[in-house]
Amino acid sequence: MGRAEERRARQRGGRRAAPEGRRSSGAAGRTGIRRLFTWKKILGTFFGLCLLGMGAFIVLYMMIGIPEGNADAELQSNVYKYSDGSIMARDGERNREIVELARVPKDVQRTFVAAENKTFYKDSGVDLRGTARGVLNTLSGKGAQGGSTITQQYVKNYYLSQEQTVSRKLKELVISLKLDREKSKDYILAGYINTSYYGRGAYGIQAAAQAYYRVDAEDLTVGQGAYLAALLQAPNQYDWAIASDTGKRLVQERWNYVLDNMVEQKWLDRADRRAMKFPTPEEPKPAPGMEGQTGYLVEAANTALKQQLVAQGIAEDLEQAKALVDLGGYTITLNVDKKKQAALEKAVKTRLTSKLDPGKRAVDADVQAGAVSVDPKTGAVVAMYGGVDYVKHYTNNATRDDYQPASTFKPVILAAAVDQDAETQDGVPITADTIYDGTSKRPVMDGTRKVGFAPPNEDDVDYGDITVQEAMNKSVNSVFAQMGIDVGMPEVVRVAGRLGMETEGMEAVPAQTLGSMGASPLEMAGVYATLDNHGKKVTPAVVKSVEHKDRRVEFPDPIGEQVISREAADTVTSVLTGVVDDGTARTSVRENPLRDGQQVAGKTGTSDNNKSAWFTGFTPDLVTSVGLFGEDEKNHSQVPMYRAGGVDYRVNGGGFPAEIWAAYTFGVMDEVTEFDLDTKQGAAVRPSTSPPDTQSPSQTPSQEPTTQEPTTEAPSETPSQTPTSEPPSQTPTSEPPTNTPSAPPTFGIPEGPGDPEDDEEQ
Repeated sequence: MGRAEERRARQRGGRRAAPEGRRSSGAAGRTGIRRLFTWKKILGTFFGLCLLGMGAFIVLYMMIGIPEGNADAELQSNVYKYSDGSIMARDGERNREIVELARVPKDVQRTFVAAENKTFYKDSGVDLRGTARGVLNTLSGKGAQGGSTITQQYVKNYYLSQEQTVSRKLKELVISLKLDREKSKDYILAGYINTSYYGRGAYGIQAAAQAYYRVDAEDLTVGQGAYLAALLQAPNQYDWAIASDTGKRLVQERWNYVLDNMVEQKWLDRADRRAMKFPTPEEPKPAPGMEGQTGYLVEAANTALKQQLVAQGIAEDLEQAKALVDLGGYTITLNVDKKKQAALEKAVKTRLTSKLDPGKRAVDADVQAGAVSVDPKTGAVVAMYGGVDYVKHYTNNATRDDYQPASTFKPVILAAAVDQDAETQDGVPITADTIYDGTSKRPVMDGTRKVGFAPPNEDDVDYGDITVQEAMNKSVNSVFAQMGIDVGMPEVVRVAGRLGMETEGMEAVPAQTLGSMGASPLEMAGVYATLDNHGKKVTPAVVKSVEHKDRRVEFPDPIGEQVISREAADTVTSVLTGVVDDGTARTSVRENPLRDGQQVAGKTGTSDNNKSAWFTGFTPDLVTSVGLFGEDEKNHSQVPMYRAGGVDYRVNGGGFPAEIWAAYTFGVMDEVTEFDLDTKQGAAVRPSTSPPDTQSPSQTPSQEPTTQEPTTEAPSETPSQTPTSEPPSQTPTSEPPTNTPSAPPTFGIPEGPGDPEDDEEQ
């Protein structure tokens, strides 16, 4: 072929064929691996995978929302404190008390940021490198690695779990991004320090501050905060109390690291940093439990809180209120004074429980004590004794109301009489000097009609004509039974309710004058505190304050309105001083060497068949009600206490109860005080008409055991037979003296086989 033809062939696209071997080799080089891995394909694949990953992440971001918080992360304990702020107990499944970030000093907040995530205030809530490293380590089986932000750690603590899986880490990433956009940094930091575990069973910064330094979170120093922040990396390894030498060295290095980071971030002055010394934590201390009296106090506080949650409308009923309390998170400060509480416990032990010996006397196992002490000016319950031990005897004897208060009810009758200007049936005003017939078993009269009630006096003693003052001193049943009819039993019940007794279901019958209703030491302390407070209502308050991050619980003022006149209240107080100085409580109280001239008012009581014995007494500054209750330890039924503690016969209100009262009251007394009384009546303003040394049956009760077994049929248990319209079968035993104008008939009401001591001790 000539040159011209070759040129034309090239123009037409033709080519001269190459040699066979050369053509094959070149084709393989251009179409094999080089064509498969061109830079264009690699770049395209990379961008494709990136787009695919971004798409997948967008789908995940759209599908994964911020879930509800983990219930376990919200579990808190309730914290109970004495009135001075010291910890009494913690109660709950988790030792955690969530606190607002504002309660944590700013410098202490920053120690956690310096320890875990210096860029916390600037980042978007995630550490992509750390998260990627964590995912790779999880896939390769190398375990968990650090690098998460504070936001991610909070999400793990509060919204997710501690499991190490790829899906959990991806969820953590998405939720952290969303949370950072929706919540403030302070919200996240607060959640982090409140949900983290610090060792020693402490969850959250408040529990940790108490566990390691015995202070509240708001009182932590920067150095202490740096230690707590350092702990989060390895709580058990870094706990100073149990750490090895290596652990102590490591936690000190970590502590220094935290503080140096704070200097770097300009959150801490360099000179202050140099002056800091490592704050060695306190030794571990077991969380206070429910043993001893603590459980009774916690129970009483919880009851008050639940009732207030319902009263404020926070809970619909007590069941819902209990659920709220059980969720925890409450800091409940009680009015209980730590020193007075200890003194009351000591008084019960030295004056009663140390003398009980069930091995020698079976009845001793049946004796239960309860007591409540109240400040009459504030209504604060400053001490409470609920029983021998909450974990052994769960019923709180201080608040139980299933035993009769017996003759401690008599002052209520007198208060109603004076407040209502009541008169005897002969038209004589009822005062401390009014004469009544104190004949035992004298039928109670309503005009000329018997009301079907004729209670015996203590030991069936006949007193004849006797003043109201003397009748109170000697606890003469017949006098106060008749006085109840003279005043009107409906009015007596009404005044009892106004003074603080639970009167719902209380029948206005003559037998109630014996104190045959149920009442608790807490209730009776409130009644007598109202008398002590000159007639202004005192509702004993166990709880001082309650704090909770999600709700505010306000409590009403324990001091209320005037419920009876000051003159009525002060007259009763004046009369009750005679019980101490001339009556049934004189041995235990009047002659107590610790009294030091202190003016005291009070009343004893012993119920049907000696099933309960009481002394409720007061000074101008302190009211305390002490009750002893006979309770079968096996079936919890009410039983007599005869000869318990080695007494000759009855356990009387002027015995163990008054002794406990005196040992406690005079032991905590700061100064000797006198009542400020607006009355001209009673033993406090004039001497009793009978000298205290008179050897009358009522004033010098026999200490010898009676030969007659007590009857099991108590008048209070058979109150008021149907009133008869028949005239009395006999006239009153003793006629009033001719020089006593229009003296009313006498009336007798027994403290019954049930109020045996009333003549002697009430």
